[in-house]
Amino acid sequence: MEPPLGSPSRRRVPWQGLLLTVSLLTFWNPPAAAQLSVESVPLNAVEGKHVLLLAHNVPQDTTGYSWYKGDTVGSSYRIVSYVIDIQESITGPAYSGRETIYPNGSLLFQNVTLKDTGYYMLQIIRKNFDNKEVTGQLRVYSELPKPSITSNSSSPVEDEDSVALTCEPETQNTTYLWWKDGQRLQDSDRLVMSLDNRTLILIFITRNDTGSYQCGNWNPVSGSRSDPVTLNVLYGPDVPTISPPDSYYPLGANLHLSCHAASNPPAQYSWLINGSLQIPTQELFVPSVTMSHSGSYACVAHNSATGRNSTTVKNITVL
Repeated sequence: MEPPLGSPSRRRVPWQGLLLTVSLLTFWNPPAAAQLSVESVPLNAVEGKHVLLLAHNVPQDTTGYSWYKGDTVGSSYRIVSYVIDIQESITGPAYSGRETIYPNGSLLFQNVTLKDTGYYMLQIIRKNFDNKEVTGQLRVYSELPKPSITSNSSSPVEDEDSVALTCEPETQNTTYLWWKDGQRLQDSDRLVMSLDNRTLILIFITRNDTGSYQCGNWNPVSGSRSDPVTLNVLYGPDVPTISPPDSYYPLGANLHLSCHAASNPPAQYSWLINGSLQIPTQELFVPSVTMSHSGSYACVAHNSATGRNSTTVKNITVL
């Protein structure tokens, strides 16, 4: 028969005691042994330089090492092995002639190439045959040349052309950046970057896009900016302005009118007085006006680069 609740035959452990036991087990748990690992020295290697895959925390009972190209152990991927007792290295099918294995298990690469980028597996061979494997990574980057900018249009026309600026040369594993007048550029409604940021596209370019552009290339081992390239946007002429604004002149006064329109390149100007073409000039001068000089004075601005014309008419009355 089961004893009634509270009978001394069922022992109870206070919860404080359980907590103390768990805490002691936690603090008494011995620290784990240092883990076998591989470090790349330097972390990011420059193409053509040397790099070391350095082995850390190799077990004391190690009898030999084997290095493999990739992240799996396979005879066809073996680069080199080393037998500690006889201090002898044995090359494998993946050996290129540029690898050197050291007695501590580290592997040196000389004159690394971009193709050396990837994972490498170190296998530790132990006396108890409890072999261990660890993977290291080799990162190789090119030393980047100074970039330059090419353009699909040297003189684009406002609201007509789109311009593509490209940062040369194209290099793998490279980040490309853009600046205008020293300020970093980002994507916008009219400014589009290619997927790799190497090409900057200005859609339906405007005069506000005129300026000095630079591109930059960057990777973990090098980077630089291009020389500035000035984008010359052709625009205009806008609607001309005739000055002074006066429309009434007394008999015998001198009539001196000037015309100006925003334009790149600067506009050429001509005048029509009552439909009669005058000698091309930006400033019109008529001395001692008479009643016959009353009428319409039209300024025509012309941009030979854009092929556009713009006209303003002013009515003059001689009193």
